[in-house]
Amino acid sequence: MSRVQCAIVGAAGYTGGELLRILNFHPCAEVTQITSRTRMGEHAHVPHPNLRGTRHGGLQFIRPDDLQKTDVLFLCLPHGEASAQIERWLGLGDFVIDLSADFRLFNMNAYTKWYGAAHPAPSRLGQFVYGLPELTRDRLRGARYASGVGCNATATNLALLPLVRANLLDYNQPIIADVKVGSSEGGAEGSAASHHPERSGAVRSYAPAGHRHIAEVELMFEIETAKLPEDRRPSTAPAIHMTVTSIEMVRGVLATVHAFLRQPAQEKDLWRAFRACYKDEPFVRIVKSNTGIFRLPEPKILAGSNWADVGFALSDDGRKVTLLCAIDNLMKGAAGSAVQCLNVMMGWDERAGLEFPGLHP
Repeated sequence: MSRVQCAIVGAAGYTGGELLRILNFHPCAEVTQITSRTRMGEHAHVPHPNLRGTRHGGLQFIRPDDLQKTDVLFLCLPHGEASAQIERWLGLGDFVIDLSADFRLFNMNAYTKWYGAAHPAPSRLGQFVYGLPELTRDRLRGARYASGVGCNATATNLALLPLVRANLLDYNQPIIADVKVGSSEGGAEGSAASHHPERSGAVRSYAPAGHRHIAEVELMFEIETAKLPEDRRPSTAPAIHMTVTSIEMVRGVLATVHAFLRQPAQEKDLWRAFRACYKDEPFVRIVKSNTGIFRLPEPKILAGSNWADVGFALSDDGRKVTLLCAIDNLMKGAAGSAVQCLNVMMGWDERAGLEFPGLHP
């Protein structure tokens, strides 16, 4: 069977490397072009040594200007760069998946609020399907363009989604997401904050309030609310607060989300909501056990995988719930979700190329 040809713009970074690794094992897709402004002529295995000797490890980086038309174009560019040249990129790929934040939001005012500037291509906002299949699978089927997802937003959204769909949340109470992240969230380029003597051993809250990924949590509520009959739609949107803290970890996100319920609930009510939401999802597991050391979601065992592990704990009075979701930020929070989107868009098996189970220990 001939494979769909893919190109990756900005393939020298972490998400580009993850796409190359995943697509090494994809039965329907083949990477044929990779670009980098600083590594032209080098092989992929130079910045990504884990790819040495693999199907894609011998690919050579070319200049972005030399890119030829392809079936699928993945954009792994810094924020603002994809949207600045989006017409060119759309002309080079029959299907385009942008892993940056440039096309995640549908509303220009929301984009300006959260990113502090007007969008360079406002007419294209809303043309990219938000790339979280658990939320937008129906829209992704047959779509040509998909956006990336924010890793912190993904963990928060997957923690909350069962209770949103079951209409259990009290929207008059705030939702507070405390998110712990690994150092790879900062990208492949070094900085003063990522310098090893400064980063090692740190527990650093770098976004104590107002993180941009809140916009995607608000988007999730907007998408889910629109599915309800008008007489069941909540009159107000919940106030969402998010704190993001870097910890001693390379890969991973753990979102601990505190929310309040409309009326007292029992644990069986939460089990019912979570099972209804995720029973058919290929990459979401409910992790809530009374024994062992892995009783609740933990990012460490998800390294390199596209799994999202979700769990919960209920207060004694049944009114407050603590929701948890763990993911690998470079996989389910970026490249893994992008390939999952590609699979849905193309009508392939949604698990194709993504069945690596993670590592333990």
